[in-house]
Amino acid sequence: MAFGDYQIELYLGALGGVLPAHPFGYAELESAAMAVLPPELRTYVAGGSGDEATQRANVEAFGRYAVVPRMLRASAERDLSVEVFGRTLSSPLMMAPVGVLGICSPDQHGDVHAAEASAATGVPLIGSTLMSDPLEDVVAATGDTPAWFQLYTPKNRDLAASLVRRAEQAGYEAIVITLDTWVPGWRPRDLASGNFPQLRAKCLANYTSDPVFQEMTGPDPDPGTVVMTWVGTFGHPVTWEDLPWLRSLTDLPILVKGICHPDDARRALDEGVDGIYCSNHGGRQANGGGSALDWLPDVVAAVDHRAPVVFDSGVRSGADVVKALAVGADLVALGRPYAFALALGGVPGLTHLLRSFQAETDLIMAVDGYPTRADLGPDAIRRTDR
Repeated sequence: MAFGDYQIELYLGALGGVLPAHPFGYAELESAAMAVLPPELRTYVAGGSGDEATQRANVEAFGRYAVVPRMLRASAERDLSVEVFGRTLSSPLMMAPVGVLGICSPDQHGDVHAAEASAATGVPLIGSTLMSDPLEDVVAATGDTPAWFQLYTPKNRDLAASLVRRAEQAGYEAIVITLDTWVPGWRPRDLASGNFPQLRAKCLANYTSDPVFQEMTGPDPDPGTVVMTWVGTFGHPVTWEDLPWLRSLTDLPILVKGICHPDDARRALDEGVDGIYCSNHGGRQANGGGSALDWLPDVVAAVDHRAPVVFDSGVRSGADVVKALAVGADLVALGRPYAFALALGGVPGLTHLLRSFQAETDLIMAVDGYPTRADLGPDAIRRTDR
């Protein structure tokens, strides 16, 4: 079944008197989710750094690109699949790591529920270091869909090695090292509300379940000891000198997340990483940096097919996915949309969102004459502001 056939399911359901229970547009989704989220999550998920100009720029940048329709190339069958690290994924979508995903679900098991939606849709989850359930429990729920593990590199090297080793043993298939979050960005919404979930001992299950961290806290630690131990080790400022050590921790593919400059992309590959993740953390970390989409073409050119390029930041629709693919990304990850969908509708709501993104991506490619992922090359996209 083509992904676009999801609309047929929805229309047939309506004929039987059942209308869709979950939103389609991002604005409606955000508004509805904000109404059900507790106050601390409203600022954390929806907010960005500074006056949020970079966050807005990420979204607005997609409006400066247009997919060029091509006719007389219609194909009843489309192929959205992409091969990465020896795996064939049915579509180019992923779920980006979200550090408060666990508490976006009322039962505080949002990471596991995202994994369940991953199993239902074939959309891989990149599990965050900051989970509400241990990483082993999360990956166990992904079924046959591959999952990756995102590492916030701690100052304690033994702890870093333990987290990576656990991820490898649990069945994660790649390690994503986030480079731009060794210190929290300036987030006025969170500052005004005094909101920092980890300082309230939330989303720390990967630490409290880790034997190295347990040695650091001692037996039966109180929440305050857990938090202050975490504060003391979180956030090693990763430099080029750290890459050989990080590379030595695992035989799994390693991607570096936060790359926006072509020179950084080239050097990272030369230093032995296996994939480039172009992102500005959705505008949550550094304001004034422009849109990640505007940096993507140069990053793709620098990578020059040597490794897969993952992209996130500002993706709000299937049309955005198509544009990012045409610019050159191999995989496109969702952030805020899927956190909101999980908060609002649980596993069914998130499954609906992921299937909707897949369907819209598929149908745009069908209507515009791009039947396969390989057809979405540079000729398929134009900057409309030039």
